[in-house]
Amino acid sequence: MFKSILLPIDLSSEASWAKALPTALEMMRDKDAELHVVAVLPDFGMPIVESYFKEGYEDEALADFGHKLAAWVSKHVPEDVTVHPHVLHGTIYAEILRAAKELSADVIVLASHRPELSDYLLGPNAARVVRHAKQSVMVVRN
Repeated sequence: MFKSILLPIDLSSEASWAKALPTALEMMRDKDAELHVVAVLPDFGMPIVESYFKEGYEDEALADFGHKLAAWVSKHVPEDVTVHPHVLHGTIYAEILRAAKELSADVIVLASHRPELSDYLLGPNAARVVRHAKQSVMVVRN
């Protein structure tokens, strides 16, 4: 059905993938399909904040983040699935949208927490992805 599926996850939150991963795998009925798992390491936001960290910290953090993502993929994605992990760095929703475009994803499968009064329908990153994505987006409620 889909050839390229993008699955954004938060390595620190099982809720970001507990239901979304099985949904993405189910959508991969065609064995030629590829799963792109992306995790975004947020940037510091402002250069002044970056100045408080030792030089090279960002590279070290990205390398460590990459190892954690690879371990997550090994543990949670079945061996017979063609999967490509991607470490992204920057603003979460913007990086997800950029990856979807660059990877020519057919669909983005992402989790969203249950709505609260403050966010009405979706979390802020999921809402921005849904509003701005050029491809279909499957939002899986936790």
